[in-house]
Amino acid sequence: MSNKLHEGKTFNKVNYVNKQLINNEFSGCHFIDCDFTKSNFSSIDFVDCEFESCMFSLTVFKHSGLKDIHFKDCKIIGVDFSACNEFLFSVKFTDCSVDYATFHSKNMKKTIFTNTVLKEVDFSECNLSESKFVNCDLTRTIFERTNLDKADFSTAVNFDINPERNRLKKTIFSSNGLIGLLTKYDLVIKE
Repeated sequence: MSNKLHEGKTFNKVNYVNKQLINNEFSGCHFIDCDFTKSNFSSIDFVDCEFESCMFSLTVFKHSGLKDIHFKDCKIIGVDFSACNEFLFSVKFTDCSVDYATFHSKNMKKTIFTNTVLKEVDFSECNLSESKFVNCDLTRTIFERTNLDKADFSTAVNFDINPERNRLKKTIFSSNGLIGLLTKYDLVIKE
């Protein structure tokens, strides 16, 4: 597919494995149970789209626009979201598994992650201010020079955030989650 505008379409169980889409735009589209493994979506714009029960493994989004995108019940492995266009970058994740992805330096203010496992994800140098991590598992996720002002980690687990290397003004944590702020000190904490 090339040079095509897709508006308000539903794509169900389409196999895009190893496919390259060039200069396409998808607006208001719904992708259900599609496989985007090793697909190349370079320079493609997705606007107000929902991806439901889709697979993204090593999918390339170089210079692509992701504007008001909702990933729902998706499996995402090794995707470099930092290569996406910065302009109006806006994503939301619900019931997803996101492993080994990078969002390095993205402006993700007010991003919502709900019931999502974020394993070894790189959020270094991101702006995640006012974002919410609702019932999320953040095992080995990287926060380094990240703006987490007013972010909500109150129901998140398994995070390791160094307060000396990240911005944490008015960031919300549960009392049980405070241990994730002390990991660097190698303390023994007994209950």
